[in-house]
Amino acid sequence: MNESNNIDNSTVDKLSDLAKLDFDPSEKTEIISHLNRILKFIDKLNELDTQHIEPLIYLTDESNVLREDEVKNEIPQKEALKNGPKHDSDYFRIQKVKIR
Repeated sequence: MNESNNIDNSTVDKLSDLAKLDFDPSEKTEIISHLNRILKFIDKLNELDTQHIEPLIYLTDESNVLREDEVKNEIPQKEALKNGPKHDSDYFRIQKVKIR
């Protein structure tokens, strides 16, 4: 593993500051270990010769099969309103939403 890629306490401090997270010392030690293992794995992947391999853009050659939307009125309004905890004759009633 390249020494410049080594994760230490100061790197975790910078990351935790950016992410607005607080870690206790035991968590920091565990995070450093995990991140260093990830970097070691990436270094190992970089050893592979991928010069003659085409990049994978799509995982499959299949495309989405789309259908036209059809409006269906399968549940009558009165029956649908029965499922709500509060309703009037036409609509569900909810608490007022305050926008900040």
